[in-house]
Amino acid sequence: METRLHPRFEHDPAARIAEQALRNCVHCGFCNATCPTYQEQGDELDGPRGRIYQIKEVLESGEANATTRTHLDRCLTCLNCMTTCPSGVDYNHLVAMGREVVEQDLERPLRERLLRALLVRALPAGWPFRLALGLGRLARPVLPATLKRRVPPAHAARSTARPPASVAASGFEYGRVLLLGGCVHDAIDARINAALRHLLARLGVEVVEVGAARCCGAVEHHLAFEARTRARVRANLDAWEPVLERGVDAVVSTASGCGVLLRDYGHLLADDPAYADRAARLAAKVRDPVELFDAGTIRTLGIRAPAGHPPVAWHAPCTLQHGQGLPGRVEPLLHAAGFELVPVVEPHLCCGSAGTYSILQPEMAGRLRQRKLDNLEASGPARIVTANIGCQTHLQSGTDTPVEHWITLLGRSLPEATT
Repeated sequence: METRLHPRFEHDPAARIAEQALRNCVHCGFCNATCPTYQEQGDELDGPRGRIYQIKEVLESGEANATTRTHLDRCLTCLNCMTTCPSGVDYNHLVAMGREVVEQDLERPLRERLLRALLVRALPAGWPFRLALGLGRLARPVLPATLKRRVPPAHAARSTARPPASVAASGFEYGRVLLLGGCVHDAIDARINAALRHLLARLGVEVVEVGAARCCGAVEHHLAFEARTRARVRANLDAWEPVLERGVDAVVSTASGCGVLLRDYGHLLADDPAYADRAARLAAKVRDPVELFDAGTIRTLGIRAPAGHPPVAWHAPCTLQHGQGLPGRVEPLLHAAGFELVPVVEPHLCCGSAGTYSILQPEMAGRLRQRKLDNLEASGPARIVTANIGCQTHLQSGTDTPVEHWITLLGRSLPEATT
């Protein structure tokens, strides 16, 4: 695709990356075939190819318009299109560039500005969200069913069980890991990180956490607050630096959505001479929990599904299969543990969570959630398992079938250690 950047963008590094992405596009339309919003809307402008053309117009004309903003807002950034694309179009960074220009050029209506400002301040801060969530949980018994489902139930903040004796104190690839927390993740379901700590302790892995770090920056990035995103990344790097200097074998987040952004730290600060190398080193150490385990590890840990455990349905988050490029990695672990998985059609499609998308685009998010739940529950599973807290809470708000993280499922199946 021939592209001529407007003089406004001639010296913008992000625009050069976007220009290369545009030139790689061959207009084949394979991306539309797997795009959730195109599937639902049937509108070329609500598919990746249409959005690419709109971003091209922005970069060539030097200005954005409200129509472009509407269709970029509807993009889930599920990155299904990148998995499908035969030409290697970097849609992830292209759409981020387009959104950044839109936010610079167009003032949103007051209601949108207030909601986005609330989200970008409350969610990363932690305590305002915890306060609101606590109030919601207190009121949960008297809420209507539709609202009750949107308030996740309370879970134990920390595992009180004594860490089990190590069964693999040496020979494991990861001896010391930095486990990330501090965001809304633990407020919603602290069992996930607690279960991972338990599993890693059993493997003899030292788990280090840093309380000073907060959100990874994904919330700001979802909302195209790019200056705030980069400030967040720098603050986190400063907070993690003492631990990283002492050496860790992996940096782990149990939220696959956070993993996508963490792997992109090097790109986000590539032009920052003070932080570029540190950001790149951090990104190189990022691992999703699924990369810490294999079938042999499951056997070493002695994890086994309880006798007669009914089948479960696996929902692969877009951030795991498309964003981090780790499709088909959890299923073998669940099989190795003896869990039966039901078949699920359209496993590549997004559930509609997509960070803040389910709040800002509730109608589309609801349609995608129902489509996903229809597929997940078609064979009558006892529960749904996933790998991202956003998917977990979004899906749970639409069903009575329990939804949980695959790490907590394995953690509950870990036999008690003998000392």
